[in-house]
Amino acid sequence: MPSQQQLKWAQLRVGTTVVLASITLFVLVFLMSGGIAGLFTPKLRLLAYFDDAGGLRVGAPVQLQGVQIGSVIGIRVVPDRPQTPVEVTMKVTSQYGFALHSDSAATLSTAGVLGETFVNISSFPAKGPLAKDGDVLPAKEQPELSDVVRSSQSTLQNLQALLVRMDKILSFVESGQGSIGKLIYDEQLYKQLNSTVAEVQQLVTQIGSGKGSVGQLIMSDELYNKANAAFDNLNKLADQANSGQGSLGKFVKDPALYNNLNQTAAQVHQLVEEVNAGKGALGKLAKDKEFARKLDDTVTHLSALMQKLNSGQGTAARFINDPSVYNNTNKLLSETQSLIQAIRQDPRKYLTIHMRIF
Repeated sequence: MPSQQQLKWAQLRVGTTVVLASITLFVLVFLMSGGIAGLFTPKLRLLAYFDDAGGLRVGAPVQLQGVQIGSVIGIRVVPDRPQTPVEVTMKVTSQYGFALHSDSAATLSTAGVLGETFVNISSFPAKGPLAKDGDVLPAKEQPELSDVVRSSQSTLQNLQALLVRMDKILSFVESGQGSIGKLIYDEQLYKQLNSTVAEVQQLVTQIGSGKGSVGQLIMSDELYNKANAAFDNLNKLADQANSGQGSLGKFVKDPALYNNLNQTAAQVHQLVEEVNAGKGALGKLAKDKEFARKLDDTVTHLSALMQKLNSGQGTAARFINDPSVYNNTNKLLSETQSLIQAIRQDPRKYLTIHMRIF
């Protein structure tokens, strides 16, 4: 039977073995997770403020462009920031300090749909100085799944209403109502369409065989020859115009026409300037105020005269408006014509001169 001293020595060895095994296991775990290397690496303490923690917990990872660089060491609500009251304190390794800037954006992200919430730092658009211990990173809000569902709820409702209307339209069509329903289910319309297709096929066959005006237009070589000859004539006409031959060629190539047009435009411009300056008869007609006044007086007098003539005042008005003057004049002309006719028939009767001597 072992003595009391031997039992104590055995217990001591077992305890020492358990302690050593625990230390070894702890060291192995830290070596596998990189914890031992991180124990002696300098740390940076960074802050960020959010309006909602969104399920973030202490110990959650902190990532930089998707790479874990630290963890969350504190989450609290501060009273002096009403818009963003949630203060998140992060501790990151300084070996990534070259990629951390004071204006790097911190975002609360979720690993997958139902994964853990973590802090993701993005330095892609950052241009500021490198981050120092205690710097506050600007927070960038990211819409959560509930916000996306809430914003898409109205779209889903509209889509549901659209599906209901589509279902009504399909039911209406299946019942044979409306234009589309009759188009699908009306046998008479099908027969008419079938007959139309047959007539079109017959027409295409006739055209392919060269029958009718359209068939001759497509199948006959005469139209091609005429069109070819017309294009040859057009090419010939274009060549003549380019070479300066004919009226069209002279119109295009002869500089005399351009010079004449330019000279005419210059003369017209000079004439307009002289008229605007009040020179010449036309300029005085356009610019002379006295002439304009006289012309206005003349038009006024003519208007008054025409009013008197229309109202029957004066001799000229009576001559125009009195029917008796027209009748007497007409009668005088008729009698004159009768007298001239009588003189022509018997000139001796009217042209004989009788002389008497006393």
